[in-house]
Amino acid sequence: MTRTRGKKPSVEPGLIPSPGGLLDWRDAQHFDRWQDHPCALCDHPTPMRSHAGEPVHKSCAETWIAANPVEARLGRFASDVQVGRRRGDDHA
Repeated sequence: MTRTRGKKPSVEPGLIPSPGGLLDWRDAQHFDRWQDHPCALCDHPTPMRSHAGEPVHKSCAETWIAANPVEARLGRFASDVQVGRRRGDDHA
């Protein structure tokens, strides 16, 4: 009998709060105790990680969710919106 592992969905019901709500990031998966990386939203270093493993401050993620509730409920995140854009690619 062959087992297939289902891919874990990037967003589980209840993970994304309503606009103005707070994320519950008490689980260890949201913290990298070994290395800080630039936040996907503000570029300041953070050990925090989103549900998809992206480096992001909890407060930055909550602010983005409040400003983009539809995208957040669809499982998208700030860095998903900028597909094809590279960090530092802000020239006119």
